[in-house]
Amino acid sequence: MSAKRRSSYSPKRISARIDELGKQISRAYRGRRVDVVVTMDRGFVFAADLLRNVVTLTVCHFVREEVRDVEQGAKARREVFFSSRPELKGRDVLVLDAVMETGITQEFLLRRLAESQPRSLRLAVLLDKTASRRVALEPDYFGFQTASNQMWVGYGLADARGERRNERGLTEEKRWPRRAASNKK
Repeated sequence: MSAKRRSSYSPKRISARIDELGKQISRAYRGRRVDVVVTMDRGFVFAADLLRNVVTLTVCHFVREEVRDVEQGAKARREVFFSSRPELKGRDVLVLDAVMETGITQEFLLRRLAESQPRSLRLAVLLDKTASRRVALEPDYFGFQTASNQMWVGYGLADARGERRNERGLTEEKRWPRRAASNKK
């Protein structure tokens, strides 16, 4: 094990917490259909395990986020784009994502989904990184809360090289230093 790895959540602990979340969500939506919006790339493993523990009718929708740096005049800004929005008018909607860090991406997605006027709109995340929050948004359901600003890998979350998603546990690592982009061809 690398010296960069630190605390972790074992597969057994994750499974137990996912089971608890499934029961909570099942009670909240008892007898009603839930339209689940899953963020791809990070949320797929969490969503698959959680939904197997939810005992109410569910319909899944998948969205993929794309972050782009856009220049407007002399200013650059970051924009978040999502794939097509499902029709959710009058429905109970639960958004599933693996990690909530700043909350900006989740807030943007929730606002966009709210435009279709769902009956209810809630958010569930596996890992709620409270110290990094930049918006006034809290998940309705979370697996674990941490004040850590470090990167977490495993259980569907990739490291800086895009590897290690298949690890069954969740491990905290020091963030890799970013390399300056080279303009050389």
